Amino acid sequence: MARALRGDIQGLRAVAVLVVVASHAGVPWLPGGFVGVDVFFVISGFLIAGLLYREVDRDGRFSLLGFWSRRARRILPAATVVTVVTVLTALAWYSLIDARQVVEDAGWATLFAANLHFARQDVDYFASDLGVSPLQHYWSLAVEEQFYVVWPLLLLACLASARFGRRSRTRPGRPTGRPTGSPTGGLPRGAVLGVLLAVTTASFAWSVVQTADQPTAAYFSTLTRAWELGLGALVALLPAAATRRLGQRSATVLAVAGLAMVATACVVLTEATPFPGHAAALPVVGTALVLLAGAGAARPLTDTVLAWRPVRVVGDWSYSLYLWHWPALVLPAGLLGRGLEPWEAAAAVAATFVLAGVTYAAVELPFREGRPALALRVPRALVLYPVSLALVAATCGVSWWWTGERAGSGDNPAITAEGTTHPDDPDGTVALVRASVDAARERRAVPSDLSPDLLDLRESIADVGPCDYSAGVRRLCPRGDTSADRTVVVIGDSHARAWIPAVDRIAEDGGWTAYYLVMSQCTAAHVVVAPIDEDRPFTECTDFHDWVGEQVAELRPDLVVVTSSPPVNGVYDGDDRVEALDRVAPVLADGYDDLFADLRLAADRVVLLRDVPKSSYDPGTCLTTGSPSLGDCTFEPVERSRRLADVAVTSARVAGAEVVDPTPWLCYQDLCPVVIGGTLSYRDTDHLTTEYAASLAGPLGRALHMVDQP
Repeated sequence: MARALRGDIQGLRAVAVLVVVASHAGVPWLPGGFVGVDVFFVISGFLIAGLLYREVDRDGRFSLLGFWSRRARRILPAATVVTVVTVLTALAWYSLIDARQVVEDAGWATLFAANLHFARQDVDYFASDLGVSPLQHYWSLAVEEQFYVVWPLLLLACLASARFGRRSRTRPGRPTGRPTGSPTGGLPRGAVLGVLLAVTTASFAWSVVQTADQPTAAYFSTLTRAWELGLGALVALLPAAATRRLGQRSATVLAVAGLAMVATACVVLTEATPFPGHAAALPVVGTALVLLAGAGAARPLTDTVLAWRPVRVVGDWSYSLYLWHWPALVLPAGLLGRGLEPWEAAAAVAATFVLAGVTYAAVELPFREGRPALALRVPRALVLYPVSLALVAATCGVSWWWTGERAGSGDNPAITAEGTTHPDDPDGTVALVRASVDAARERRAVPSDLSPDLLDLRESIADVGPCDYSAGVRRLCPRGDTSADRTVVVIGDSHARAWIPAVDRIAEDGGWTAYYLVMSQCTAAHVVVAPIDEDRPFTECTDFHDWVGEQVAELRPDLVVVTSSPPVNGVYDGDDRVEALDRVAPVLADGYDDLFADLRLAADRVVLLRDVPKSSYDPGTCLTTGSPSLGDCTFEPVERSRRLADVAVTSARVAGAEVVDPTPWLCYQDLCPVVIGGTLSYRDTDHLTTEYAASLAGPLGRALHMVDQP
């Protein structure tokens, strides 16, 4: 089994953290540097399991409280410091709405459930515009700690099973067998090996399946990562007699091969690679080979570099480096509202090393070896977790209260439209938009009582009920008046979803059964798109198009409403993914032509609801930064989106479909206010809030001829 102290492991930790930091800082020739996290997982599994194995071999048992106490002293102090500092920095630098998001992230991070939190956010396209959390890297700590809640319990089960077996063999009249070498039998290697093989194999198999099915969720999942820690625990299980036979030459070959595999992964893998899945085997197995090479008596030649003192120092600091590097890169980018320039990223990395050195000396070491460590012996070290929770909770509680006070202060009135209602605008919607634009031009104060609440803006997402087609559901969910004779089908992506509150009201009041065949990121046009931040065909969207076509053909609806955003991440023209406007437009036009041709055969009426204007900046961030007026956050529509919306309009008219343009309900004279009356119209750059969409039920229902005209 592993020696208690190995310099090469510290060097391997240094390699892992350096490639992670370099990759996140934007070093172009290390696109796969994120695999450093996988290296950490294997090392962690190796070291922690090795400690437990040695304790069991020595004493015949291990202390669960002792194990968790050591983990608390090792993990909690530095993690708590970085969490609190990150929250306070976000409070000082970020908009109120973004700072609140960091406060929420901090709570999940402190509960060691950040991986669950970010997986839930990332599989939801509607969270994609929130920006990167400065605490997102805590997902890996959550994976480790979740594994180390379960693994010791499995090991205890192995020990209990072995003791039961020994008692059965030593009952009167039965042979006692060979002596075990320890009064309590030592480590039951066979049972532990069986459990580890089962866990590791099952986790790897699930990782491959889940990565192919839901790659983003798989990335953060403990179930898809457990095999990486399990492989490290398997290497630590090897008996010393087996590793002692490794000579220097064979150990060096193993170490060089392992390091080469890790290096190859850093260079070859990219963010577009489905990960972890089978791709993670390259760095994970490579790390296991390096650990195995250094476990014998002969020292591999690679130790000359890995155990070199400067490299070992970086390894010593690796935990603090990992904790600090992400907020050091993300917080300044959030403050500036853009990505960091190379020199800015280099300065952030330099600051990371300074912060890590201080944290290691002033926080990590004292709690591991100094006076706090002596005072916090088992089980008193377990008090660290409630103390950590209390500190973070206090920080988050005060931050939450402060942001609420700031956002809710004042008594500024809502905007009103004076004068009589025009016959073409019986609800006064257009008049209120024009009044809101006038208020923005006059730079009036933002109304105090807004709907939705300003700090809840990003939660204003239309409910799709059990028919979340992004999650793989393939069935129909009728809404509205489900007993009605008339049927409306809404087709599109998340922009179509945003109109659900309006169509729901129209369908219920006007006597329509409504079906919402909407899927996030899946443009309605029959084109092949790429998912956000991925360089691959979005085959799930193509399959959804086929399914939608089948459902419309079977339903034979009275009305089909098509509304959709332009492709966010380009379209495929043959095998090439293109993003330039002049390349996207003709492909998109062909896709809409195909769509409208199919729909015209299956439905009585087809209407294109033109896409809503898009802002170049997030209204929530604008409204909660400093003391903005209405004029500061009113936007001019993004030209690219407007031109691609024109492509859809042209195709619809050529196909004989009707066109409804919602722009007058949102903008006036090329200015789009994000506060209309007392309602927030946009929840991000291009999605309507549920509250404002619902308020448009009247004008939309009349425009679609779904309700009786006044």
